Amino acid sequence: MLRQLWTALRTGIVTEPPARVSDLERVGERLAAEITRAFGRSLHIRQVDAGSPNCCEIEISGLTGPHYDLERFGLHFVASPRHADCLLVTGPVTRNMAEPLRRTWEATPDPKLVIAVGDCGRDGGLFRGSYAVAGGVADVIPVDAVIPGCPPSPAALLAGLLDAIRRRR
Repeated sequence: MLRQLWTALRTGIVTEPPARVSDLERVGERLAAEITRAFGRSLHIRQVDAGSPNCCEIEISGLTGPHYDLERFGLHFVASPRHADCLLVTGPVTRNMAEPLRRTWEATPDPKLVIAVGDCGRDGGLFRGSYAVAGGVADVIPVDAVIPGCPPSPAALLAGLLDAIRRRR
């Protein structure tokens, strides 16, 4: 036991240094300013899985963790489309999800912002042409912006949200 302790003390800390937070903070501050300018309050997001293989959802859930903490920038996920300002849609739209996605879009109050996430959301991605896929998000509902990637990183998601809000104005 003492040998293990001595080895640990002699070796020191060998973990990776933390990621540079300054870039994230800069994007987050610009995002918070744009949200306040465009909405006058926080942005409420309803995330919709339209048939995704869940890789984008994992990255989106990373936004809620302590490193990114999207709540501090004025972004909130909501449970109902009736409370949302923005629909964040992931995955290729499967035939089974086409009608529920349309209904979700109709239930979201105007003015609404629709963002397709990932290559699957853009055009069906790897699943394009499958008998079970209706296509990308734009094939089912109007899309205001696309965040490309397979999957996009949490930082790319924040940058994509910033770009979508800027283009909306």
